[in-house]
Amino acid sequence: MRRLIALCLFALMGLVTTFAQVKTTLLISEPRENQIISPEIYGQFAEHLGSCIYGGLWVGEKSKIPNLKGYRLDVLEALKQLAIPVLRWPGGCFADEYHWMDGIGPRDKRPSLTNNNWGGTVEDNSFGTNEFLNLCELLGCEPYISGNVGSGSVEEMAKWVEYMTSDADTPMANLRRANGREHPWKVKYFGVGNESWGCGGSMRPAYYSDLFRRYATYCRNFGTNQLFKIASGASDYDYNWTDVLMQNVGRRMNGLSLHYYTIADWNKKGSATAFNSNQFYSTIGKCMEIEKVLQRHIAIMDKYDPKKNIALMVDEWGTWWDEAEGTQKGHLFQQNTMRDAFVAALTFDIFHKYTDRIKMTNIAQVVNVLQSMILTKENKMVLTPTYYVFKMYKNFQGATVLPLQICSEQKKVTSERGDQRIVPFVCATAAKDKKGQIQLALSNIDLENEREIAIQFEKENLTPLSGQLLTSEHISDHNTFDKPNTVKITSFTNFKKTADGITVHMPKASIVVLTIK
Repeated sequence: MRRLIALCLFALMGLVTTFAQVKTTLLISEPRENQIISPEIYGQFAEHLGSCIYGGLWVGEKSKIPNLKGYRLDVLEALKQLAIPVLRWPGGCFADEYHWMDGIGPRDKRPSLTNNNWGGTVEDNSFGTNEFLNLCELLGCEPYISGNVGSGSVEEMAKWVEYMTSDADTPMANLRRANGREHPWKVKYFGVGNESWGCGGSMRPAYYSDLFRRYATYCRNFGTNQLFKIASGASDYDYNWTDVLMQNVGRRMNGLSLHYYTIADWNKKGSATAFNSNQFYSTIGKCMEIEKVLQRHIAIMDKYDPKKNIALMVDEWGTWWDEAEGTQKGHLFQQNTMRDAFVAALTFDIFHKYTDRIKMTNIAQVVNVLQSMILTKENKMVLTPTYYVFKMYKNFQGATVLPLQICSEQKKVTSERGDQRIVPFVCATAAKDKKGQIQLALSNIDLENEREIAIQFEKENLTPLSGQLLTSEHISDHNTFDKPNTVKITSFTNFKKTADGITVHMPKASIVVLTIK
């Protein structure tokens, strides 16, 4: 601690003499405990919403767009590069109006349905249970199924689990075989409803608690398949919901969900691409407020579950802006800038602090919806700045958290609504990966100044091996179908080993990931 205080004083002294390049100090310690970053913290979310499924993940086997058995090849290959650990489907709000038997069997005989939650779009159900679970096998990821509590029955949910996971000589298992799948899939994660306080049924927490207990009873384990049952949890600041479920459901659930969106104002979300510097910093403040929200929900869970047997699953998070002009209302198509990239990076930095409780998160969403990885338009595809953050952070999956102490300047931000928050100019996270190398992620959110980062290690002086950089000339820069490479990862070498550690010179508004050994 004395070392850090000295470093902080040195940093403050540096402010007197330099403005163009401001010094930040960072001390990385050895792990205090075996705190592993669950790979599922880097999970994805695919809802039947807009063109996430149809045109995004799925085009059908007869499409002129190159595909593998109906799955878009370009999207499939791009997602494989992220080593996706888990994919959530079919919703979201859509889940509690989805009746799974409409989406199985010969595709030309499946009934169409109206997506009442998202734009009234008529879907042909050509992408259903078989298509989703086969996609997860292609991606090498765990499927996360959201079950229908809002408008479905216990029997319907029980039969769905049996259809997917039973290898017995029973009607549902034989129906799966008749539909071309002899052996059951492995399905670990199963959500018993979604947003049951809102679009999933407008329920009160005590009522939903009883429903969960009932529905979950009939979600059975078949053969060696063990379900990890996830209860529909709270929206951001609804701490009472968490308290009631922990009291009334407790160990009957394996996980409890939480949703948190970075939205300045639900009634005035703002443009995804046109914003000023104060709106940028305000967004960062709202993003980082998730830490206080997590702390309060975790404290409630700790009260009832001190051994942390019940996982917290932040299965919807990310930015939410006004829909892009010229796109269909209710499809939630938005562009994705460097601002969104910072939200992703800073959110991961926070998640890493609480991996003893947080075991899964799922950004909303994977393609063409909200803060997506990928945008598509007909046969064109573009990778977003958020995609590149996931790629840069990929080696944090399964790594061991390294505690760090950081001394950085802070900025007081007042939003258009009058909310005041304090944000640090530099944020960081560190972990030792499976190869024994240190992954260090640094974010300089300062729009005006470069940052000199003085890094020291608790025990030995280590050597930086390589670096990746994500930045652009303007914070509002984004990739389009005409200009797909405006924002992309580049090699980063502006670091050097010193007698005391490592010095890094970060450009303004940049994200850097270093590999150190």
